[in-house]
Amino acid sequence: MGAQLSAMWVDNGLMALLDVHRLVAARRRPLVGRWCHRLLKWTAGIEIPDAVEIGTDLRIRHDGFGLVVHPRTRIGDRVVLFQGVTIGRSDVWVPQSESPFLGIDIGDDVWICSGAKVIGGAGRLTVGRGTIIGANAVLLQSTGDWEIWAGAPARLVGKRDPDDELPGVQP
Repeated sequence: MGAQLSAMWVDNGLMALLDVHRLVAARRRPLVGRWCHRLLKWTAGIEIPDAVEIGTDLRIRHDGFGLVVHPRTRIGDRVVLFQGVTIGRSDVWVPQSESPFLGIDIGDDVWICSGAKVIGGAGRLTVGRGTIIGANAVLLQSTGDWEIWAGAPARLVGKRDPDDELPGVQP
């Protein structure tokens, strides 16, 4: 029993001490940024390059294990990202300088649920404000505002009312 409790503390306590949100915010600081980026990558498998533009109040749920974000991504305010999310491009075998991929814009108040993939092709892919991308969805196209997308490939399955509160949303 004691060994199990110790193992649980190492698994949960280490990430609690590291505070993923502060490490993400600090990754652009001149002296400690590279260290914070590496610590995120080594401890939680989170890859968010310093080129990624992040708005205020980004929320990373479940410590974001396996979260990968392409450098040409802009993330809006109050975005929620869950573990296993990938935001990237479809032509990874092409050198980035030759790719027609221009980047991905994640609007404000977006939720990208566990295991979802947002994969951009030629041009810029935009996830509209307030959109929810369901667990394990594979989004390959731009969305409108306040939509709900699910499936592989993802398709529009519903609309949201901008005034509705999502359950369990806590700062």
